Amino acid sequence: MTSRVSAAIDAAREQGRGAFVGYLPLGFPDLQTSIDAAVTLAENGADVLELGPPYSDPVMDGTVIQEATQAALAAGFRLRDTFTAIREITRRVDVPVLVMTYWNPVVQFGVDRYADELLAAGGAGLITPDITPDAAGEWIAASRRTGLDRVFLAAPTSSDERLRLVVENSTGFVYTVSTMGITGERAELDAAARVLVGRLRAQGAEHACVGIGISTAEQVEGVLDYADGAIVGTALVRALREGGLDGLAATTRELTAGTRSGAAAN
Repeated sequence: MTSRVSAAIDAAREQGRGAFVGYLPLGFPDLQTSIDAAVTLAENGADVLELGPPYSDPVMDGTVIQEATQAALAAGFRLRDTFTAIREITRRVDVPVLVMTYWNPVVQFGVDRYADELLAAGGAGLITPDITPDAAGEWIAASRRTGLDRVFLAAPTSSDERLRLVVENSTGFVYTVSTMGITGERAELDAAARVLVGRLRAQGAEHACVGIGISTAEQVEGVLDYADGAIVGTALVRALREGGLDGLAATTRELTAGTRSGAAAN
Protein backbone atom coordinates (compact mmCIF):
# COMPACT_ATOMS: atom_id res chain seq x y z
CA MET A 1 0.00 0.00 0.00
CA THR A 2 1.14 3.52 -0.78
CA SER A 3 1.95 5.65 2.26
CA ARG A 4 -0.25 8.76 2.27
CA VAL A 5 2.36 10.53 4.40
CA SER A 6 5.19 9.69 1.99
CA ALA A 7 2.99 10.85 -0.88
CA ALA A 8 2.40 14.20 0.85
CA ILE A 9 6.13 14.71 1.41
CA ASP A 10 6.86 13.76 -2.20
CA ALA A 11 4.19 16.18 -3.43
CA ALA A 12 5.83 19.01 -1.50
CA ARG A 13 9.20 18.08 -2.97
CA GLU A 14 7.72 18.15 -6.48
CA GLN A 15 6.63 21.73 -5.73
CA GLY A 16 10.26 22.58 -4.90
CA ARG A 17 9.83 22.84 -1.15
CA GLY A 18 10.06 20.82 2.03
CA ALA A 19 7.12 19.43 3.97
CA PHE A 20 5.59 21.08 7.02
CA VAL A 21 4.34 18.77 9.75
CA GLY A 22 2.19 20.56 12.33
CA TYR A 23 1.50 19.17 15.81
CA LEU A 24 -1.42 20.00 18.08
CA PRO A 25 -2.85 18.22 21.12
CA LEU A 26 -6.38 16.88 20.74
CA GLY A 27 -8.96 18.23 23.18
CA PHE A 28 -7.33 21.63 23.70
CA PRO A 29 -8.86 23.96 24.61
CA ASP A 30 -11.87 21.69 24.00
CA LEU A 31 -12.57 18.87 21.56
CA GLN A 32 -14.42 20.88 18.88
CA THR A 33 -11.88 23.71 18.91
CA SER A 34 -9.05 21.18 18.58
CA ILE A 35 -10.80 19.73 15.53
CA ASP A 36 -11.21 23.21 14.03
CA ALA A 37 -7.57 23.96 14.87
CA ALA A 38 -6.35 20.89 12.98
CA VAL A 39 -8.44 21.93 9.97
CA THR A 40 -6.97 25.45 10.28
CA LEU A 41 -3.45 23.98 10.16
CA ALA A 42 -4.27 22.05 7.00
CA GLU A 43 -5.94 25.04 5.33
CA ASN A 44 -2.94 27.27 6.01
CA GLY A 45 -0.16 25.13 4.62
CA ALA A 46 0.49 22.04 6.74
CA ASP A 47 1.29 19.01 4.59
CA VAL A 48 0.88 16.47 7.39
CA LEU A 49 -1.03 16.78 10.69
CA GLU A 50 0.40 15.28 13.87
CA LEU A 51 -2.25 15.12 16.58
CA GLY A 52 -1.54 14.12 20.15
CA PRO A 53 -4.20 12.59 22.39
CA PRO A 54 -3.49 13.93 25.90
CA TYR A 55 -1.73 11.53 28.24
CA SER A 56 -1.24 11.68 31.98
CA ASP A 57 2.54 11.18 31.86
CA PRO A 58 3.83 13.07 28.79
CA VAL A 59 7.55 12.49 29.35
CA MET A 60 8.64 13.99 26.01
CA ASP A 61 6.61 17.16 26.12
CA GLY A 62 7.73 20.60 27.20
CA THR A 63 5.80 22.97 29.44
CA VAL A 64 3.51 24.57 26.83
CA ILE A 65 2.32 21.21 25.46
CA GLN A 66 2.07 19.65 28.93
CA GLU A 67 -0.16 22.48 30.11
CA ALA A 68 -2.40 22.08 27.07
CA THR A 69 -2.71 18.30 27.45
CA GLN A 70 -3.43 18.60 31.17
CA ALA A 71 -6.18 21.10 30.37
CA ALA A 72 -7.63 18.67 27.81
CA LEU A 73 -7.66 15.84 30.35
CA ALA A 74 -9.23 18.08 32.97
CA ALA A 75 -11.96 18.99 30.45
CA GLY A 76 -12.83 15.30 30.15
CA PHE A 77 -10.98 14.06 27.04
CA ARG A 78 -11.28 10.30 26.54
CA LEU A 79 -9.25 8.07 24.24
CA ARG A 80 -12.26 7.37 22.03
CA ASP A 81 -12.49 11.10 21.32
CA THR A 82 -9.32 10.61 19.23
CA PHE A 83 -11.24 8.72 16.56
CA THR A 84 -14.20 11.10 16.69
CA ALA A 85 -11.85 14.02 16.06
CA ILE A 86 -9.94 12.34 13.23
CA ARG A 87 -13.16 11.32 11.53
CA GLU A 88 -14.35 14.92 11.39
CA ILE A 89 -10.94 16.34 10.43
CA THR A 90 -10.43 13.91 7.54
CA ARG A 91 -13.98 14.63 6.35
CA ARG A 92 -13.12 18.32 6.11
CA VAL A 93 -9.53 18.27 4.76
CA ASP A 94 -7.43 15.94 2.63
CA VAL A 95 -4.17 16.22 4.61
CA PRO A 96 -2.93 12.93 6.15
CA VAL A 97 -3.37 12.71 9.93
CA LEU A 98 -0.82 10.95 12.13
CA VAL A 99 -1.52 10.30 15.80
CA MET A 100 1.42 10.94 18.11
CA THR A 101 0.71 8.65 21.04
CA TYR A 102 2.49 7.15 23.98
CA TRP A 103 2.30 3.39 23.83
CA ASN A 104 0.42 2.52 27.02
CA PRO A 105 -2.98 3.85 25.85
CA VAL A 106 -2.69 1.80 22.63
CA VAL A 107 -1.97 -1.38 24.61
CA GLN A 108 -4.84 -0.67 27.01
CA PHE A 109 -7.23 -0.12 24.09
CA GLY A 110 -5.92 -3.14 22.17
CA VAL A 111 -3.35 -2.78 19.38
CA ASP A 112 -5.43 -4.35 16.61
CA ARG A 113 -8.58 -2.59 17.77
CA TYR A 114 -6.73 0.75 17.85
CA ALA A 115 -5.38 0.19 14.32
CA ASP A 116 -8.83 -0.72 12.99
CA GLU A 117 -10.50 2.29 14.64
CA LEU A 118 -7.79 4.64 13.35
CA LEU A 119 -8.12 3.29 9.81
CA ALA A 120 -11.92 3.55 9.93
CA ALA A 121 -11.66 7.18 11.09
CA GLY A 122 -9.43 8.04 8.13
CA GLY A 123 -6.16 8.29 10.07
CA ALA A 124 -2.84 7.72 8.31
CA GLY A 125 -0.77 6.08 11.08
CA LEU A 126 1.02 6.49 14.39
CA ILE A 127 4.09 8.28 15.69
CA THR A 128 5.24 6.27 18.71
CA PRO A 129 7.86 8.15 20.75
CA ASP A 130 8.27 5.67 23.59
CA ILE A 131 8.43 2.31 21.83
CA THR A 132 11.28 0.99 19.70
CA PRO A 133 10.86 -1.24 16.65
CA ASP A 134 12.28 -4.30 18.42
CA ALA A 135 9.51 -4.00 21.03
CA ALA A 136 6.75 -3.14 18.57
CA GLY A 137 6.06 -6.47 16.88
CA GLU A 138 2.31 -6.37 17.50
CA TRP A 139 2.02 -2.83 16.11
CA ILE A 140 4.21 -3.60 13.09
CA ALA A 141 1.94 -6.54 12.25
CA ALA A 142 -1.23 -4.48 12.74
CA SER A 143 0.06 -1.61 10.63
CA ARG A 144 1.10 -3.93 7.83
CA ARG A 145 -2.37 -5.45 7.87
CA THR A 146 -4.13 -2.07 7.77
CA GLY A 147 -1.64 -0.07 5.66
CA LEU A 148 -1.15 2.51 8.43
CA ASP A 149 2.16 4.33 8.67
CA ARG A 150 4.65 3.57 11.44
CA VAL A 151 6.81 6.54 12.41
CA PHE A 152 9.60 5.67 14.84
CA LEU A 153 12.02 8.12 16.41
CA ALA A 154 15.77 8.41 15.81
CA ALA A 155 17.99 10.30 18.24
CA PRO A 156 21.55 11.64 17.92
CA THR A 157 22.66 9.10 20.53
CA SER A 158 21.37 6.12 18.53
CA SER A 159 23.90 3.59 17.28
CA ASP A 160 24.11 2.82 13.55
CA GLU A 161 22.54 -0.56 14.28
CA ARG A 162 19.61 1.13 16.04
CA LEU A 163 19.20 3.61 13.18
CA ARG A 164 19.12 0.76 10.68
CA LEU A 165 16.36 -0.91 12.68
CA VAL A 166 14.38 2.35 12.80
CA VAL A 167 14.77 2.96 9.05
CA GLU A 168 13.81 -0.60 8.13
CA ASN A 169 10.64 -0.48 10.23
CA SER A 170 9.46 3.10 9.65
CA THR A 171 7.06 4.12 6.90
CA GLY A 172 6.00 7.66 6.00
CA PHE A 173 9.14 9.19 7.49
CA VAL A 174 11.64 8.81 10.29
CA TYR A 175 11.03 11.30 13.11
CA THR A 176 14.47 12.81 13.58
CA VAL A 177 14.96 14.24 17.07
CA SER A 178 17.00 17.41 16.72
CA THR A 179 18.13 17.50 20.34
CA MET A 180 18.04 15.19 23.31
CA GLY A 181 15.34 16.18 25.76
CA ILE A 182 11.80 17.50 25.68
CA THR A 183 9.91 19.43 23.05
CA GLY A 184 9.93 23.20 23.11
CA GLU A 185 11.42 26.21 21.40
CA ARG A 186 15.18 26.74 21.29
CA ALA A 187 17.16 29.68 20.02
CA GLU A 188 19.43 27.41 18.00
CA LEU A 189 18.91 23.94 16.64
CA ASP A 190 21.67 21.48 17.35
CA ALA A 191 24.03 20.68 14.50
CA ALA A 192 23.41 17.10 15.65
CA ALA A 193 20.20 17.09 13.62
CA ARG A 194 22.07 17.59 10.34
CA VAL A 195 24.54 14.84 11.23
CA LEU A 196 21.72 12.50 12.25
CA VAL A 197 19.82 12.99 9.00
CA GLY A 198 23.02 12.15 7.13
CA ARG A 199 23.39 8.97 9.17
CA LEU A 200 19.78 8.03 8.47
CA ARG A 201 20.29 8.57 4.74
CA ALA A 202 23.31 6.27 4.93
CA GLN A 203 21.01 3.61 6.38
CA GLY A 204 18.57 4.05 3.49
CA ALA A 205 16.00 6.51 4.90
CA GLU A 206 13.91 8.00 2.08
CA HIS A 207 12.13 10.57 4.23
CA ALA A 208 13.52 12.18 7.38
CA CYS A 209 11.61 14.95 9.16
CA VAL A 210 13.19 16.93 11.98
CA GLY A 211 11.32 17.91 15.11
CA ILE A 212 11.82 19.28 18.63
CA GLY A 213 12.90 22.89 18.99
CA ILE A 214 11.74 24.40 15.68
CA SER A 215 9.77 27.61 16.20
CA THR A 216 10.54 30.12 13.43
CA ALA A 217 10.31 30.26 9.64
CA GLU A 218 14.10 30.70 9.55
CA GLN A 219 14.55 27.48 11.51
CA VAL A 220 12.11 25.68 9.22
CA GLU A 221 14.13 26.89 6.22
CA GLY A 222 17.40 25.84 7.87
CA VAL A 223 16.15 22.32 8.61
CA LEU A 224 14.83 21.88 5.07
CA ASP A 225 18.32 22.53 3.76
CA TYR A 226 19.06 18.90 4.63
CA ALA A 227 15.78 17.22 5.73
CA ASP A 228 12.53 16.39 3.94
CA GLY A 229 10.26 17.98 6.49
CA ALA A 230 10.13 20.23 9.54
CA ILE A 231 7.93 19.35 12.53
CA VAL A 232 6.59 22.20 14.66
CA GLY A 233 4.52 21.84 17.83
CA THR A 234 5.11 24.23 20.72
CA ALA A 235 4.94 27.42 18.60
CA LEU A 236 1.58 26.29 17.18
CA VAL A 237 0.14 25.35 20.57
CA ARG A 238 1.19 28.73 21.95
CA ALA A 239 -0.40 30.50 18.96
CA LEU A 240 -3.69 28.65 19.52
CA ARG A 241 -3.62 29.33 23.26
CA GLU A 242 -2.88 33.04 22.90
CA GLY A 243 -4.58 33.95 19.62
CA GLY A 244 -7.26 31.34 19.00
CA LEU A 245 -7.89 29.97 15.51
CA ASP A 246 -6.98 33.28 13.83
CA GLY A 247 -3.67 33.41 15.67
CA LEU A 248 -2.98 29.80 14.75
CA ALA A 249 -3.73 30.47 11.09
CA ALA A 250 -1.36 33.45 11.01
CA THR A 251 1.46 31.57 12.75
CA THR A 252 1.03 28.57 10.44
CA ARG A 253 1.31 30.82 7.37
CA GLU A 254 4.41 32.48 8.81
CA LEU A 255 6.09 29.13 9.53
CA THR A 256 5.17 27.49 6.23
CA ALA A 257 6.74 30.41 4.40
CA GLY A 258 10.01 28.80 5.48
CA THR A 259 9.26 25.74 3.39
CA ARG A 260 9.21 27.82 0.23
CA SER A 261 12.35 29.82 1.00
CA GLY A 262 14.65 26.84 0.75
CA ALA A 263 14.52 23.87 -1.57
CA ALA A 264 13.80 20.42 -0.18
CA ALA A 265 16.75 18.15 0.41
CA ASN A 266 17.81 15.91 -2.40
